[in-house]
Amino acid sequence: MNFVVLESGGDILQRLRLEGDSSEADVVLGLDTGTMDTARKAGFLAAHQIDTSSLNLPIDWADDLFVPFDWGYFAFVYDTEQLPNPPASLEELIAAPDDLKIIVQDPRTSTPGLGLLLWLRHVYGDQAPEKWTQLKDKILTTTKSWSDGYFSLFMNGEAPMILSYSTSPAYHMAIDKTDRYQAANFAEGHYLQVEVAALVDSSDQKELGREFLQFMLTDEFQRHIPLKNAMYPAINLGPELPDVFNKLITPSETRYFEPAEVAENRRAWLDEWLNAMTR
Repeated sequence: MNFVVLESGGDILQRLRLEGDSSEADVVLGLDTGTMDTARKAGFLAAHQIDTSSLNLPIDWADDLFVPFDWGYFAFVYDTEQLPNPPASLEELIAAPDDLKIIVQDPRTSTPGLGLLLWLRHVYGDQAPEKWTQLKDKILTTTKSWSDGYFSLFMNGEAPMILSYSTSPAYHMAIDKTDRYQAANFAEGHYLQVEVAALVDSSDQKELGREFLQFMLTDEFQRHIPLKNAMYPAINLGPELPDVFNKLITPSETRYFEPAEVAENRRAWLDEWLNAMTR
């Protein structure tokens, strides 16, 4: 098995578009609910034809192209040593003094960045551009990718808060053996991301590809998701779920747009964000 590693789901989508029917990939893994309908409309994917009845997600799932392999909520992770009393809501964050600095990601190049865009839009609707304008003076920097901001800046103390996942603290607690980094539980609820894999239509190994997609939904595969990918597994692992996941925040509401609605509005919402950021 050969793996080609790209930086983000957006890069995977762009690679699919560029290679088209000449792609040598059999399976793509790492798209998400923010990008999958755009990938669907590109027309380079094939039906998975596998049993997904074992899925355990916060939403109902029925899709003939995409198979989830993990999920999580976007959240602002904060350094408890720098920020012992973090904002308790999006509204508190937006209204906070400008000396509270945060790191976010670019929604054009980063799936968490797109997630924040969708989160604000789901909470505030047509008022989202105004909220971005109020938030922008608190943004220390907008990075191209999650890793650029998390490891290079946040973990080096450049800002006390960063857009990440509600599951990020599980890694720190289990692997780094520290409770220092936690996720702020926002009163408005948190936006859901489901990461997915799909079979490439031009593949000459479709049966093997389908076997791999089915394997993704087994305990043998899924038990590696919580601490290797720092996300929730796509199936119920029962007692195999690491204990640190019981210490994570539980959002009061799951915020979520259907993928087709994201695809339909993505360009307009990106334009609103860009206009707000450049005023």
